[in-house]
Order: sequence, then structure tokens, then C-alpha cells
Amino acid sequence: MISNHKIQAALDEIKEISKIDLALYTDKGKQVAATFETEGDMEYAVNSFAGSMAESQMLSGCHFFKVYVDGELEYVLLTKSSAEDAYMVGKLAVCQIRTLVSAYMEQFDRNNFMQNILLGNMLVVDMYNKAQKLHIEQAERVVFVIELEGKKDGTAIELVKNLFAAKTRDFVTEVDEQSIVLIKDTREMGEDEDLASLASMIVDNMHAEAMVRVRVGYGNRVNNLQDIAKSYQEAKMALEVGKIFYAEKETIAYRYLGIGRLIYQLPMSLCEMFIHEVFGDEIPDVFNEETTTTIQKFFENNLNISETARQLYVHRNTLVYRLERLEKVIGLDIRKFDDAMTFKIAMMVISHMQYVKNSDNALN
Repeated sequence: MISNHKIQAALDEIKEISKIDLALYTDKGKQVAATFETEGDMEYAVNSFAGSMAESQMLSGCHFFKVYVDGELEYVLLTKSSAEDAYMVGKLAVCQIRTLVSAYMEQFDRNNFMQNILLGNMLVVDMYNKAQKLHIEQAERVVFVIELEGKKDGTAIELVKNLFAAKTRDFVTEVDEQSIVLIKDTREMGEDEDLASLASMIVDNMHAEAMVRVRVGYGNRVNNLQDIAKSYQEAKMALEVGKIFYAEKETIAYRYLGIGRLIYQLPMSLCEMFIHEVFGDEIPDVFNEETTTTIQKFFENNLNISETARQLYVHRNTLVYRLERLEKVIGLDIRKFDDAMTFKIAMMVISHMQYVKNSDNALN
């Protein structure tokens, strides 16, 4: 429901223009907002008027008006004057408040509707009936999940809302304490590069404006309302897989997870079996900083010894010696394509196993 602060601001603006004081009450007589100090207890008078058949009336020098929203009595408005202008101002104020409250109620309903879709809490038939009432059309959409580092506050979600305020077909909502969800209409975004650019823009703005670091994951494009939940689950998986295998990336797309997605979905028993086949009973502990840097550069340069040696500022023979020493320990010659692939996959599987183990320990 609309905040009392918003209603107070609206009444203040109306008074500033009309020079007539106003007060707004609930249909039970509780004051919501006012531009003047009311005299005595108005609860009885408001209750009596709310229960009457009259749409408006004069009482104790004030005009009383009923404010209906969607056919239901929500508020009682007072204008503190018996002048003819006060009646006209009161009627205009009723229209203004009704429009304001209706807009906020619709926005709340639209937000609540999208939350239920994301969480899979609606039947398909109910979904489309409700969408029609809320004027939400079928469109191509992508779900972005913005995961914040640290505790989420109101500043972060307001910033995201402001970034997409001009786009009435986009939705920004929350379903948990750690992330913000953007449901983006992508009909005007032709290429996948546009989605990547949008994700990067969100990261940059959150860091610059809200001073908070975030990671953004996004799912595939969907065309039906019921598939929005699927894109949401894909975006969440992109973040989870990204934490394990692509920790250096601040944005990650579900469709580009590659082999990381396959490994993430493997049961632990298969992971353990594969690692045992590659390394035997014990995982070799040889990954100091020098070895890790050497392997990383070697893979980045597509197993090119000369280029890797140049970038590491070492002699070619020194690099060959390091790789041969690594082969003796792990039993794999990563200068060969097959062994290099086996080793890289093994490292990803180990990362996945460690992540699962740490997650289980955190839960316990």
C-alpha cells in the first residue's frame, strides 16, 4: 500500500496551490495525513460519515468526501473551509488521491505477480488471467539476478529501479535477502552481446553509485510468462557455477557456462570416482603459486611453450623443466592435448567437490 509520506506530500502540494487545508483519514477514523492540526477527536465524525449514504457533506465547517478505490471505500477526505472553492478543491483532491493509490496498488500487484511467477507459485491459467488484468503482455524476456556482496539495503534496490525506471515493461523485485531480480524485456535487444553489456552496466553502476560489489548472472531468453521461472533458475545456476569455476568474472551467462555446467550437475560419487581414476588414492599437493601461474599461462597460450616462456620471462628450457617436474608428480604430460584436457577437467571437478564440502560444513 502507498506510504503515508507520499499522501502527505500530495496534500501539501494541493494546499500550496489552493491555499485550502486538507486532512485524510481511513474509513475507521485514523488520521493518515493532514496539512493542519485538527481540533478534538475526529474519529466519531469520520466513522459516522463513512457509515452514511452520503458521498459528501458539511460538518463543523469542513467538507467531508468519500474516497473509493476499485469500488471500495478506502479513505475519508476533509477540506477545512466552507467556501465554495473548498468543495471543488476537495473533489479534485479525491480524484488525485484515488489515482495515486490505484497506481501504487497496481504496481504492488504487478510486483507481487512477478514474484509468484519467479517462485512457481501460480497455475498457468491463473497466470494469464491475472496478467490480462494487470496489462502485462507476452514478450521476450531475460531474468538477471544481481547478487550483492554483503547485506542488501534499500539503496541498492532503489538504484536498480532507477536504472530501469523509464522502461515500464521491465520489472525489478526481490525474492530473497541476498539478491535483486531484474526481469528485462529484451524485444529491442537483438544480440547476446547486448545482454552482456547490460549486465556489465549494472555491475559498474552498483559499484560507482551504491559503492557495493555485485555479481550478475542471467538466463536464456524466454517468450512465455510461465518460462520466466526457468530463466530465473538458469540465472541462479549461472551465479552458483560462476562461483566455483569462473570466480574472476563479475557477469556470467547461463548459456556460456560450458563444461562447468556439466560438472556442477554431476553427483559427488561420480566426481570422486573420476578423481581417483586420474590421480589415484591422493590428490597431489603441488599447486604452489609458481606452478599455478605456469599452468594458467600455458593453458591461456594454447599449450604454446615458446609464447608461455616469453610471457613468464623464463627460458624455454626452464619452462620445459617445470612441466616435466609436474608430469612426474601428477602422471600427466600437459604438453599433450589429451592430458591437458584431462588435467583441466580434473581441476574443475576438485573445485566443485571443495565447494560442495564447504557448503555442507557451513550448513552444519
